[in-house]
Amino acid sequence: MVSEGNNDRIVPATREWISEAAEIIKSGGLVAFPTETVYGLGANGLDEKAVQKIFEAKGRPQDNPLILHVSGIRDAMRYAEVNETAEALMHSFWPGPLTIIMYAACQADVEDIVPAITRANLGTVALRAPLHPVAISLIELAGLPIAAPSANRSGRPSPTTACAVADDLGGSVALILDAGPTTIGLESTVVDVTRDAVAILRPGGVTKEMLAKVVDLFEGDESDLSHRSPGTKHRHYAPDIPLFLWDGEERASFEMAKGVRWCYMGLREPPRDLDTSHRKVIFASIDEYARDLFGKLREFESSGGEIIIAELPDGHNLGGAVRNRLMRAAGS
Repeated sequence: MVSEGNNDRIVPATREWISEAAEIIKSGGLVAFPTETVYGLGANGLDEKAVQKIFEAKGRPQDNPLILHVSGIRDAMRYAEVNETAEALMHSFWPGPLTIIMYAACQADVEDIVPAITRANLGTVALRAPLHPVAISLIELAGLPIAAPSANRSGRPSPTTACAVADDLGGSVALILDAGPTTIGLESTVVDVTRDAVAILRPGGVTKEMLAKVVDLFEGDESDLSHRSPGTKHRHYAPDIPLFLWDGEERASFEMAKGVRWCYMGLREPPRDLDTSHRKVIFASIDEYARDLFGKLREFESSGGEIIIAELPDGHNLGGAVRNRLMRAAGS
């Protein structure tokens, strides 16, 4: 039975409910489901009307392409021109938190297989094979690629729990499959493989250091390709109260804390003489920072805090992805 109350669309991610969710997707409806990164808002990625519902539910600009979630390499070859570089990345990191942008496949060189609305009218398509068992089962039972951006209002912190989905989109989805908090907590890494070297357009759980062991990376300016990636063109991840960033050295961010209820999160303690925060979270590791970042942004904004101060970690490994999300959330 579906739970009652404000979260009345949340159901446990059992085989029976996943099967029900697959039927909803096949019939053109919307379902929210967990991946290892964040919760996604899923629809049939080959159905223009179903995909349009994603944009309407999120309030998402239609020039922001969607990621198509597939079962694996063989499935990907139906929807994209998979070159040797893409295949090497798939063998190394799929299933997992890596989205690969490739040229979209065509049917008989006449009709695009993936609708233009899913691709934001681009000649490329973004594909990912998720690792989460619920996502894998949902794709398998639906028997089609699932277009799924994060299941939140456009611009808000991404949801890492079913309740966060319900808070933002509860009335817009038929079901929210609940499998507990996500394990990575940040959206997938997005790479473009349409030229000689691989360009990282959005950092995530598959880090630059990991990618460099498999492929040659483009070291120049990727701005000419950024429009191909979800989550790069418009402001994202922002809480409803102001967010300020601390680099661990300068104290300017803490000037904003004078006379207001402020919340803090980071890997290090804030300056001792300023440690009078309304709420404070010190993460034990960068993995924990990444996993809980969006959840803490949501928690702080509902706690009675007036501003949030977050420490910027260094850019190594997963720290690069955390920095990216914090800077975009702060409008930097």
